[in-house]
Formats: sequence, structure tokens, C-alpha cells
Amino acid sequence: MSKNNPKLIVLICLFLSGMLLSSGHVHAGEGKTSADPPNIIVIFADDLGYGDLGVFGHPTIKTPNLDRMAFEGQKWTNFYVAAPVCTPSRAGLLTGRLPIRSGMCSDRRRVLFPDSKGGLPQSEITIARALKGNGYRTAAIGKWHLGHLSPHLPTDHGFDSYFGIPYSNDMDKVEKTDHFTLADQERYQAYNVPLMRDKEIVERPADQRTITRRYTEEAVGKIKEFGKDPFFIYLAHNLPHIPLFRSAEFRDQSLAGIYGDVIEEIDWSVGQIVEALKAEGVAENTLVVFTSDNGPWHTFRTHGGSAGLLRGAKGGTFEGGMREPTVFWWPEGIQPGVVRDMATTMDLLPTFCAITGTDLPDDRVYDGFDISPLLRGTGKSERETVFYYRGQQVYAVRKGDYKAHFITQLEYGNPTAHPVTQPPVPLENTATVLETPLLYNVNVDPGERFDIAADHPEIIAEIRKVMEAHKAGIEPVENQLEK
Repeated sequence: MSKNNPKLIVLICLFLSGMLLSSGHVHAGEGKTSADPPNIIVIFADDLGYGDLGVFGHPTIKTPNLDRMAFEGQKWTNFYVAAPVCTPSRAGLLTGRLPIRSGMCSDRRRVLFPDSKGGLPQSEITIARALKGNGYRTAAIGKWHLGHLSPHLPTDHGFDSYFGIPYSNDMDKVEKTDHFTLADQERYQAYNVPLMRDKEIVERPADQRTITRRYTEEAVGKIKEFGKDPFFIYLAHNLPHIPLFRSAEFRDQSLAGIYGDVIEEIDWSVGQIVEALKAEGVAENTLVVFTSDNGPWHTFRTHGGSAGLLRGAKGGTFEGGMREPTVFWWPEGIQPGVVRDMATTMDLLPTFCAITGTDLPDDRVYDGFDISPLLRGTGKSERETVFYYRGQQVYAVRKGDYKAHFITQLEYGNPTAHPVTQPPVPLENTATVLETPLLYNVNVDPGERFDIAADHPEIIAEIRKVMEAHKAGIEPVENQLEK
């Protein structure tokens, strides 16, 4: 072939011009290229247990969309939250910091309530605020629970818009009837919770029978609206926190009863979001993270979910209270597989900043690590420890394979899910500081059934040293939950 072949030169020019054009943003529907910063969607369930998804072992709840995402993406088996209850857990996710650093946890009032005046301080940098500064469009949908008054609302913290219930869906209860009866009758009027659009109440009481569907429609609408612009969507479902509600299409569809109906509708929601991403041509370069704020609420029996083989539940610091079922999906950027490294929701902020080229101010302590090497399959997690806070106190610490409990207490006054057979554990309704901490190898014994403290006093001493060093670095701040 001649070096001066004119047809070849034309083809090369067309190819190079196409490469140059593809390096910028493209119109909605045409898709994005790898040169574009990824879109990010975080889907946060409420009180979903470690064992409540099909891909995490539930025998009767169908979650085909999440199962498929786990197969195409990554299933994380050692993924933790910042706290075993709503408010501090959400603060940790959005700020990349333990809630003790922002005043978003309390020993007296474990979450914010409708009469609370406090909320997430303006001094905190949320994921939305960080990404917005890098040209991202942002939207918060669903449960907020970080302050229902300005300046604590989502639109005060970097989100361009908000649509949702600002706190837990069981609050503002106006009937004395028990939650089970109300759920069976689907009497949403018994809970006078507000539905907000930005800073205005648009419906009260919120019709929770359609809340999952409406949150889904809002998310799909935002995906279409954002078009070619990079975006971050935080979709925090109010369910399966009690009281349970489901759309008419999902009523009595699950073998697992009303709780199963609720989970299967959330799975449908996930499927709708993925389909919207594909329809808009942005699926390949969108990272979707699905997890839960804490473990299942065992007080409510079959309405409260399951932690699977894990011990404990919402409100407590055994594994079932803070280890969550987690899926990462990102067709263009992820190495599929099962990830067993430790990570937490606090790792999301630094990770999102890393993959989007967003600078994060270094004027504060962060408790998260960049886990993007794990997503891409090019490296390991930097995380060596997990601190299990209950309120303002560290109850337990995991370092590597081992977890030591220094303080024990019943989760919301309930016996833990899996009774320990040898030896009995001194769990009380009040906090019990243990003279000899409990010790478990949570890789060998994830159910925390067999205390091995007597065999490894040196490991307890090492973990205690890590805990004391951590506590020494905590600086007092104004408590937001006690205002």
C-alpha cells in the first residue's frame, strides 16, 4: 500500500476527528465515553438486614435486579456503616467522617426527632457539596434524617433538589394502634409525616403506600433531566423501616409476606433506575452503590427482616447491626467479583472524589479511604480497623480478622438474634463494661458465637491500644441531637 494513499489518509483523519469529538460531553441519549467523569447513584435502604436479599442468601425474597447487579458488578461481604441507627449512619455516609466528629450522635437521643432543632452542621462537607463544586448536578430523594429545618435540609448541603420524607416514616404517629395492625390495614393516615419538595411540605400525611414508586419516578425523572451533565443522586428509601407499605402491584406477591413485598418493590425500583440509565445511554459510565443504613429491627419480628448468619440487629454493635448487604455496579469501571476486604460507607466520599477528580479539603479528619483500586481490581483496601459506635461510645473494634467487644448492651432492649452457647455473654438493657472483653475471629466465626478471648489476650491488648489511640484523637463538638 502506498504511503501516500489518499483514501487511507482520509480514513485516518476521520478516525482522529471522531476521537477528539468523543473526548467531550455528548448529547443525552448518545452515551458517554470513558473520558467523562462517572455519574454516581447511591441507593440506601432503611433497616435492611444482611440476609434480606436473594444474592445474600434469603430463600424466599426475590431480588433479581440486585442479584444481576451483583453478578455484573461486585458483591461486598464485609461492608459496614458508621452506626447501627439512622441519623448517625447517614451522617457518616455523606461526610466520610464518624458522626462523633460532627456532633451527629448521642447517648441520650440516638436519632433526630420531629421536635429536634439540630442537624448536620453547615461546616460539614457532604458528597453532594464536594461533587457540586466539580460541576456535578445533584439530587436527594427519600429519607433525610439529618435535620428537617434549615440550615440542615438537603438543599442547604449541596443538593440542587430534594423530594422526600425528612425523617423516619414511623414518626408523627397520631394513632395508638400498634404498627403491625396499621401495616396490615395500610393506614398511612396514622402517621402524619410530611412529604417535602425542596423546603416546602407538599403532602401531609404522606401516602406511604406509593412512596417507593414515587421515589423511583423522581429518580428516573432526574436521570432524564440531567442528560449529558455528570450527576450524583442520593436515593434513600424510607423502607423497609416500619411501618411497612407497598404499592398495589406488589401486595401479597412475595412468599415472605408483607416484608418480602416491600423488599421486592425496592428491587423493582433498582431495576427501573438501571433501565433508565440504559435508555439515556449513560449506564456504562454510572456507578451505582446499593446498601443499607443499619441492620434489621428485630423488635418487629417478621416485619423487621433478618441479619442472616450474623448475630445482632439494629441498634447494637454485633455484626448484624452494622455489617450491611452491599452491591457496587459500574459496567465501564468495575472488575466483577466478590470483595471480602473491609470497607465502610465513610469510604464513599474519598472514593467518589478520587474517581471524579474532585479535590477534598484537607482541613479536617476523614475516616474513609479511597477504595477505587478495589472497584477496578487493581489493589487492596487500606482499611485495617472498624470502630463500632453506639451513641458517643466505642463498644467494639475490629482489626483485621479479629473483633473485640469492650462494652455490650441489648439492641433496643431485645435479645440478640443468635444466642451464644459457649460461654454466655453478659448482655443487659444498660451498657455493661466488660472486665475481660469478648473476642471473635469474624472471618472464621461471623456469627460471633465462640468467644476466644482466653486464648488471645495479646490480640485484645493490641486492639485496646488501637481503640485508645482513636479515642484520644476525638475532639469535642456541639451535640446536634440534644438541641
